[in-house]
Amino acid sequence: MGTLFVGQDAIFLPEVESTNSYAIALLKNVNLTEGAVIYSTNQTKGRGQRGNSWISGPGLNLAVSYVLKPTFLSIDKLYYMYIISALAVHDLMAEILDSSQFDIKIKWPNDILVNSKKIAGILNENFLNNTIANTTIVGIGINIGQEDFKGVENVTSLKLLGSKPSNVNDILKALSKHLENYYLKLKAQQFDALLKNYYTHFYKKDELQTFIINGQEKEFTVKGINEKGLLALTDHTNKEHYFDIKEIKWAL
Repeated sequence: MGTLFVGQDAIFLPEVESTNSYAIALLKNVNLTEGAVIYSTNQTKGRGQRGNSWISGPGLNLAVSYVLKPTFLSIDKLYYMYIISALAVHDLMAEILDSSQFDIKIKWPNDILVNSKKIAGILNENFLNNTIANTTIVGIGINIGQEDFKGVENVTSLKLLGSKPSNVNDILKALSKHLENYYLKLKAQQFDALLKNYYTHFYKKDELQTFIINGQEKEFTVKGINEKGLLALTDHTNKEHYFDIKEIKWAL
């Protein structure tokens, strides 16, 4: 695997409703080692943010769930688990694709885009113990070979982008390596460096964008995130506004 612990213990499932749900159920009865990964190329009921489903054709994409135990993080820093997950997937895409030809961005809260189209999504689920995170399931879905997304717009895959066929195990190994790299940086409390890197790839940073709030379209300039991981925006008067995942949607 080429890692110290992330991905060393792996469970492959030919078919599963959701790798995250499977991992959560397994943890109730089994003490999985940190870095254990459950993965499948046929996820039938993948879950996304806001209760959305994850569209995936049988045998065409990769769904993975990593078991991490960030007990060194306080709850108010848990959003950094999203930061490192997004950076890991970003770097994976940059490794597979020619970054001089493709624009690879991290779209808050949990999407990885290539040329403004979604190629991967992240769903982290935290299990808390008082003021710390006991366990975090890092769920990642990557579109590899799918070409038909059944009418869903602004979605792409490695195959649609012209990438050479990639072995699923090779992609898993590379992803595990990138995730471990960032996880160790997080464990070393390198918050500022991680956030700076995150902003380097942040979708539409410092650009005016349209959002949907309470069913209404409003324009804001994207600034990043605040110290709680909320989306930070400014209005036409330069006043700052902060939104949680369920409070706002990108119009495009």
